[in-house]
Amino acid sequence: MELNRRTVIAGAAAAGLAATALGTGTAQALSAGKPVKEYFGTLADGTKVYRWSLQNGGTRLKVLSYGGIVQSLEIPDRHGRHANVSLGYDNLAAYVAGTTYFGATIGRYGNRIAKGRFTLDGTTYQLSVNDGVNSLHGGRLGFNTKVWDVEPFTDGADVGLHLYYTSVDGEMGYPGTLRTKVTFTLTRHGDWRIDYEATTDRPTVVNLTNHTYYNLAGEGGGGIYDHELHLAAGRFTPTDAGLIPTGELAAVEGTPFDFTRPKPIGRDIRIGHPQLVTAKGYDHNFVLDKGVTARPEHVVTLRDPGSGRTLKILTDQPGVQFYSGNFLDGTLVGPSGRTYRQGDGLALETQHFPDSPNESSFPSTVLRPGRTYRTTTIHKFST
Repeated sequence: MELNRRTVIAGAAAAGLAATALGTGTAQALSAGKPVKEYFGTLADGTKVYRWSLQNGGTRLKVLSYGGIVQSLEIPDRHGRHANVSLGYDNLAAYVAGTTYFGATIGRYGNRIAKGRFTLDGTTYQLSVNDGVNSLHGGRLGFNTKVWDVEPFTDGADVGLHLYYTSVDGEMGYPGTLRTKVTFTLTRHGDWRIDYEATTDRPTVVNLTNHTYYNLAGEGGGGIYDHELHLAAGRFTPTDAGLIPTGELAAVEGTPFDFTRPKPIGRDIRIGHPQLVTAKGYDHNFVLDKGVTARPEHVVTLRDPGSGRTLKILTDQPGVQFYSGNFLDGTLVGPSGRTYRQGDGLALETQHFPDSPNESSFPSTVLRPGRTYRTTTIHKFST
């Protein structure tokens, strides 16, 4: 059964204050490497939402049970000073009302499916449409709107969270009951690892990802156009006016989409390339040279020259969606109290390609009973 969109009842705004006040016991638990659970807010149906804090290897991570959302990600700069490098909010109400997917766990299908429709084994399925005529990030009530069950763990020198959600057959139009487990791990080296798993009782399609927006200068610290980006991708998937892939795998050489050597994001973003005009910047899937691999491989490097912070991303997935924060318009306010404007953050979503269920030449996203969907993405931080 499809649930009505949840809204926040009185008291949720105050939860932001409650969640940010770390007592002595909390600080001691974090320093001892133990996950810490705090109340964050209450939804209209009475469901309580919690925030979990993790700390390890110099990295600090805060995750909400609502949407599996990364609410804060703190890493040090070249002088050892920590800053939150992810965009988000300080209260539950903003996440419930928001449409930006800040930090969210995305499912069942990350990115777009044309006209919210696909055919599998001779049956056509109509999905929830929430992006014009298309379905985006799982539909109107995707995994980013669900309250996940959270189980903390420690494993040797590592610390983390297991998040669980079961999507019933027919939810948002998708076939099959999908049992999903997402594991966030902070390693002793400060790496943030995400492991995704899912099983189904009917053939379905799955494409899980995370939608954290990064600004390595610090949340609210201005634009990301001077960040240097390297993508191990010699091709990308051009899109139509609705940002649906045309099916072509186009070479990046000689275009603004060439990040095969590190360059500032803003260097070519104002060039009047038709693809940049349509998307108002970068909002494209890059085809990783390595393809699908058995183990995560290094495919992305993002560096902020000012702070020295560097993010390296390893994945076993065949693509990464690079979104340059094109639709941030100054109406949203982050926990720093500063507004987010165009280009104040960027997303790097490891994934299979958009609209793969409708493009037979793209790597398949079909999951069948008896098989387990597994994929891993690792984020390494340094200066």
